[in-house]
Parts: sequence; structure tokens; C-alpha cells
Amino acid sequence: MQAAIAYLSTNGPDSADLPAFARALGMNERQLSDLFRRWCGLSPKSFAQAVALDHAKKLLAEQASVLDTTFEVGLSSTGRLHDLFVTHQAMPPGVWARRGEGLSMRWGVAPSPFGPAIIFATGYGVAGIGFVDEKGEAAAFEELANRWPAASFSHDDGFIAPLAAAIFEPHLWNPEQPVRLVFIGTDFEVKVWETLLKIPMGGAVTYGEVARHLGRPKAFRAVGAAVGRNPISFVVPCHRVVGSTGKLTGYHWGIARKRAILGWEAGQTGGA
Repeated sequence: MQAAIAYLSTNGPDSADLPAFARALGMNERQLSDLFRRWCGLSPKSFAQAVALDHAKKLLAEQASVLDTTFEVGLSSTGRLHDLFVTHQAMPPGVWARRGEGLSMRWGVAPSPFGPAIIFATGYGVAGIGFVDEKGEAAAFEELANRWPAASFSHDDGFIAPLAAAIFEPHLWNPEQPVRLVFIGTDFEVKVWETLLKIPMGGAVTYGEVARHLGRPKAFRAVGAAVGRNPISFVVPCHRVVGSTGKLTGYHWGIARKRAILGWEAGQTGGA
């Protein structure tokens, strides 16, 4: 693996076609693919893209230009960097670097099994999901909109309705066509939210387990803060995170709603 990583660092993801990559390491293609899947669970191509994306995010966060970032990570054109970000981050690299500044968001309210849901979406995917409680729709809007103070917003229930159906109606769930998500947050927050996506329906983890998964076992409080700032409720299942004793802890949209979501999910998985 050391030799494989050195090859990728030298040649970049665009040069990592499987036959050439395998030959460079003195392997056949199957041996190379098996090596990567045993080591990290990814194909060589997916691993190369993940390394390039992580490097690009760090460079952009340090104010590198899109052009400089493209060539620094070994991509052949800014179009390739654009494709990499849209595929894995659901937004172009420039938008990611500005943390969503200049985004145009449409929002609306739609029914859900847990009360009226408020959903924010960009042309790249769903950026926010929350719920309307006794404070009303305006308060729910402000709660989410304040996370993106540089964005512009337009109310469009018609645009949001099919997204809400794809999110909350199980018979419409399609693993081949998942709802696209836009994560706008710090690197640590995004890593926490991506970890939450791996918790299966009907399952639960503790804040400490999430911290250990991220390789930062003492960061459970920081994990708790990131979970609390999850902008895409339900789809990013922060409701499946519990206290160290298994007790249900705070949920931004109310403990009663957290219980309702977990009970509904138990019914979907046959655990009720």
C-alpha cells in the first residue's frame, strides 16, 4: 500500500487507470483491486478520488485558487475538479471554498410523518431539513436560513414537494437514485455528518463511538456539537445518536419528535 499511495501521489487520480497502475506495482488488475478492497474497502479509482478530494479541500480552505488546486492534486483540468466536487460534495469547488456564499436556495414546507417539514434545496441537492413546531413556519425558516447568511432564498413549495415525497415516503426510496445532499460546514462537521449516514435504520450509536470512528476518541463533546448542528435532519440521522448509557439525549427538533422518528423507523424495519 505504501508503494500504491506513492504512485498516486506522483501521478494523480487522472493517471491512475487500472492497467497502468497495476503494472507499476508489478501486479495484475485483480490483485490490485483486491489489495485496495482489503485495505480500505474502496476500488483503486475511488480511493484515488477520495485522496484527491481531501487534498483539494485542504488547499481551497487555505485560499488556493481553483486552477492551482486542480494541478496540485494531479487533475488534468478545472473541469475534472468540478466533476469531482459535484460528484462527492454535490457542489462546485468554488462554492465549497466559499462555504455556500452566493448560493440560491429554494425552500418550502411539506407534510411528513413527524409534522410539517421545512426543506431547503439548491440546484445541487438538499441542503437543509427541519420541522415546523408551535413557533410557526417563520421561526423554522429563520432557524435554518441563519446557517447560510450569505445565501439568497425563494419560497417554492411546488419545487420542494417531490423532494419531500422522495425523503419521507418509503415506497419511493431508491438506492440507485438517492436524494443528493449538500453539506456546508467545517471539515470536522462534514466528517461527523458523513459518519451519521452510515448508521443503519433501526440502529443507534453513542457520541463516543462516532468520535472513535473518526480517530478522535476524546472529541465526543465536539462530536455532540457537530451532531447538534446537523442541518439535514432525518436524512442525516442524528436522531440515531444516543448518550453513553443508551438514553435519548437532546434533539434539536425535540425529544418527542426524536422518539417518534425512532419508533417510525422501528416499524419500517420490523422492530416495532
